[in-house]
Amino acid sequence: MKIDKKLIKELVDHLNEFGLNELEYQDGEKKVKVSKGSRTIDQIKTGAVVSPTKAVLNDFNDTESIRIKSPIIGTAYLSPEPGAKKFVEVGDKIKKGQTIMIVEAMKTMNHVPSTSDGVIKKILVNDGQPVEFGQPLVILK
Repeated sequence: MKIDKKLIKELVDHLNEFGLNELEYQDGEKKVKVSKGSRTIDQIKTGAVVSPTKAVLNDFNDTESIRIKSPIIGTAYLSPEPGAKKFVEVGDKIKKGQTIMIVEAMKTMNHVPSTSDGVIKKILVNDGQPVEFGQPLVILK
């Protein structure tokens, strides 16, 4: 099997560009996975890495809140264009299917719809922040 160095370099560049720790690519039977798997000695000893997003999520009771997650990896934008009004603000009542933000992936703007009716309790990402697949974006109540 020949290693495609150009593909690996491109995937590593995407890791850095989008702030990801791991990325998997598949084309037919060819499957490539790249990751930033190195951890510091202190992290290995403690066995835990605290993520600010996870700490924020623990503030909300699972039975009372709904998390809207990113459907793709990319860059989150809270408004349709720079300087425009945000799609949603904390305290807004929203309906199922309403756009809460855009996630750009490979120059394509993907609208992220609300998965249910509710009130915005917390917006977990900043404008222009890289997001990963399945990462919570908004908490509804």
